[in-house]
Amino acid sequence: MSQPHSTATLAFERRAELPNTPALTAYLLKLMALKKTNLCLSADVTTTKELLEIAEQVGDYICIFKTHIDIITDFSTETVVGLRRLAAQKGFVIFEDRKLGDIGSTVQKQYAEGQFGIAKWAEITNAHIFPGPPIVTALSEAAKKAELSLYEGSGVSTYLQQLGPPPAHGLLLLAQMSSAGCLMTPAYTQSCVEVAREHRDFVIGFITMESLNTDSGDNFLSMSPGVKFVEPGADAGDGLGQQYNSPESKIVDKGIDVVIVGRGILNASDRVASAKHYCQAAWNAYEKRVNGN
Repeated sequence: MSQPHSTATLAFERRAELPNTPALTAYLLKLMALKKTNLCLSADVTTTKELLEIAEQVGDYICIFKTHIDIITDFSTETVVGLRRLAAQKGFVIFEDRKLGDIGSTVQKQYAEGQFGIAKWAEITNAHIFPGPPIVTALSEAAKKAELSLYEGSGVSTYLQQLGPPPAHGLLLLAQMSSAGCLMTPAYTQSCVEVAREHRDFVIGFITMESLNTDSGDNFLSMSPGVKFVEPGADAGDGLGQQYNSPESKIVDKGIDVVIVGRGILNASDRVASAKHYCQAAWNAYEKRVNGN
């Protein structure tokens, strides 16, 4: 970034105290600072058993656990209860990567009702704005009526003991994507930013390739997929359009706050070791950016 926004060099815990910061944004910033992780795990697995296993394995090293719940072949109450339990025990927030994009009445039902009832167990979801700005209003209204289930069993993490349960709910807007040939133009991205500024109480940030904080009052979280360590000389893609970048290039060069890693951890022979590696690399990059090294 040629001229970084003020949030780029401000520590997470200080950003949490900025005026007009949404409750869930402030919570996540404080959680990342306490836990020393700005890593999100993208858990693209297809069974409840593996979903809960991966959450158990890497939960200590992530701030956000991202799901695609509609690919779980045996989704049930057990899935949701297990996720909420592990989120409380490990200290992470759940993000259902639903990519909502329809008229208001439809997305309200997709978000709060139906088979998955996303708003009942996930603090975060995301949406496209191509249906128009009312999609955000519709989801915000649904969120206010939805009751997020809280796990009240034993073994709550020290992070939750200090911070309390996460505030519900928050929305990410899909402003940019990491796939080759993406049709999200600069004008579309700017429209996402403008819509977000109109809904600062509910929109916590963006799925994006770079920080989109530009105005003095911006304190949006930037989360980026397409993060993976690539061996020198190896193809920096997956053959299906995904383009990969290192945690440092995303965090230091592009101002990203949270890196989203999937296959780099899921396909590793030692998932715990890989999660630790990504966690440390991402946190080191964040400290490098904040300290201006």
